[in-house]
Amino acid sequence: MADGTAKPMGTIGWSDLTVANATEVRDFYAAVCGWTFQTVAMDGYEDYAMIASDGETGVAGICHARGPNADIPPQWLNYVSVPDVHAALAACTARGGRIIRPASSMGSYGTLAVIADPAGAVLALLQPPQ
Repeated sequence: MADGTAKPMGTIGWSDLTVANATEVRDFYAAVCGWTFQTVAMDGYEDYAMIASDGETGVAGICHARGPNADIPPQWLNYVSVPDVHAALAACTARGGRIIRPASSMGSYGTLAVIADPAGAVLALLQPPQ
């Protein structure tokens, strides 16, 4: 997701971790995994795109639990590419899941929604831009 490249449908294309103190957690993963980071401008603050040791490959996002991310639990959140996010949301609720964040535009990345499955596990659904 960091580079805006569309991923094959049904695959995990990105992971985010949303936490109260993203800067501290960013530094933790930089030390543990050898990642560097690029800042991602949000509305009045910055989140982080974590970069592999090759200096080029985006591997994950570390996000502050505020603004549009205030309702996201502090766990790794995988993003799965789907062809129709609204159809996927309908299937989610029909199968006993719940919608945590309704579909919303992520600009050039497409349309994002966050769901929980019947067991409570959380997943993001990303419909790439047309």
